[in-house]
Amino acid sequence: MKFFVDTADTAEIRELAETGLLDGVTTNPSLIMKAGRPMKEVIAEICDIVDGPVSAEVVAMEKEAMLAEANELAAIADNICVKLPLTLDGLKACRALADKGVKTNVTLCFSANQALLAAKAGASFISPFIGRLDDINIEGLDLIAEIRQIYDNYGFETEVLAASIRTVNHVKDCALIGADVATIPPATLKSLVKHPLTDKGLEAFMKDWEKTGQSIL
Repeated sequence: MKFFVDTADTAEIRELAETGLLDGVTTNPSLIMKAGRPMKEVIAEICDIVDGPVSAEVVAMEKEAMLAEANELAAIADNICVKLPLTLDGLKACRALADKGVKTNVTLCFSANQALLAAKAGASFISPFIGRLDDINIEGLDLIAEIRQIYDNYGFETEVLAASIRTVNHVKDCALIGADVATIPPATLKSLVKHPLTDKGLEAFMKDWEKTGQSIL
């Protein structure tokens, strides 16, 4: 499973990129607002940090305006992935961009039917929002499983990008279900490495090593 980080904080992205585990980045208008800098400047910097897809979202609601914004965003860097809303106009724009070879990420997906439409429109990625479904007492992971089955049934190449990840268990469960990508907040991504038994083992090793009085250097 690919790991994308869901942030527009370039310092966080640089730190995570150093691990070699980062396959891409997703942003949205809310994350850009938190960054407190001009959108194009932030996106360009992110594209310099990572080689993989960087999702940059349009804010227009009508197809032609979406396409105009998409062209502006795609011109920033070769690894831009244009993020589009899951609306009829968004799907129309998705098809037009797909026909031109522009990568797209169709976002705010909350049903398997929506995901089916996005795949038929040629989306590169579909972003089902797990956590927001959990918030209204609907099992978000069930949606990932439904989309995975539908896409496998028909050989769709659209990648399932699990979004609105809230916990490390969300990441594990998405991997078990077969999501192609998880886009994860920086803190949650860093938490994947943690385990109390790892910490306990390291503490014991360090105490024993100190007792030897040796130095590797």
